[in-house]
Amino acid sequence: MLNRITTGLLLAAIAVMSSGPVLADGGRYYEVTITNITKGEIFTPVLVATHQRGVRLFELGQPASPELEALAESGNTQPLTDALLASGKALDVVTSGGVLPPGQSVTLKVKSNGKHAYLSVASMLVPTNDAFVAVTGIRLSKKHRSLTTPAYDAGTEDNDELCVSIPGPPFICAGEGVSANGGEGYVYVHAGIQGNGDLVPASHDWRNPVARITIHRVND
Repeated sequence: MLNRITTGLLLAAIAVMSSGPVLADGGRYYEVTITNITKGEIFTPVLVATHQRGVRLFELGQPASPELEALAESGNTQPLTDALLASGKALDVVTSGGVLPPGQSVTLKVKSNGKHAYLSVASMLVPTNDAFVAVTGIRLSKKHRSLTTPAYDAGTEDNDELCVSIPGPPFICAGEGVSANGGEGYVYVHAGIQGNGDLVPASHDWRNPVARITIHRVND
């Protein structure tokens, strides 16, 4: 479990690694580019998945799954990756190999086919208690697509904004990545940094949207 994000990750080149099985030829490939358009929030490693229709990473107004909770509180993509692959409804799941600082982009390549023609993306925002950026169930097509997305609150942890309960680079916060304390109990659009604890809104607050995502079909 990712309990803290080291300063070195910020300086490391963002590598791409596949969490899915070896894929046979005959599918369609897509490049998915995620751009962090916040001023002072870092995205933890970004998960991108292709899957069947009906797969949803979350529903607004509904409780977050334990796998989404792990991602939203600690940036750990492995539980969600494992759940997607174990469901039998995902074709490809990839995760970027490093964090995504403000103003930067990362491009991940995933495979799709006629049965697995939907896309989902997710990443945690740090420093926050349980904010995440995501799109879920996007229909893939031949056309280039660009969209923006807000930050969501997983509703699994109180937004105390205290560094003791927020993972992140040591120069910002370096607390625990998972907390059992409270939460609203459902996913909703995040209200941003309020200045209730250790976080300074002038440095880390945002106004939605927080990310731009482009989806481009490529030949391979």
